[in-house]
Amino acid sequence: MILVGLPGAGKSTFYRERFASYVHVSKDAFAANKQARHDAALRQALAQGCGVVVDNTSVTVEERASVIAIAREFGARIVGYYIEATTSEAVARNERRSGKEKVPKVAIFTRAKRLVPPSAAEGFDELHTMRVTEDGGFEERGPA
Repeated sequence: MILVGLPGAGKSTFYRERFASYVHVSKDAFAANKQARHDAALRQALAQGCGVVVDNTSVTVEERASVIAIAREFGARIVGYYIEATTSEAVARNERRSGKEKVPKVAIFTRAKRLVPPSAAEGFDELHTMRVTEDGGFEERGPA
């Protein structure tokens, strides 16, 4: 699975609520050589036959393409979840964070400028658009 969305959109919360039994692969877990270590962790989990959730912002087609290519190497089914949020919503959620989870506001706006919502044409087998509800849950808004 690939989670797509702005920092602060709710991707990690969505992972914890729906897919906590899956291997969590995120560049945030690595201090150096992030891409190489991320790709190695993804390959290792897929080689072991584990369900995997890639939890990065993945805001561009190119970022998602590398994950999709690796998943295809292992014959994995590729499911995408676009966690839709405005920059205002992402900033508000981020303000409620503390420690390492809180990102600089500029990161949200920088990623928002580059955001290209995912499409089935990228190679997803299944694609969903989700939104955070007023009570903090998630609702599906339909296919992405």
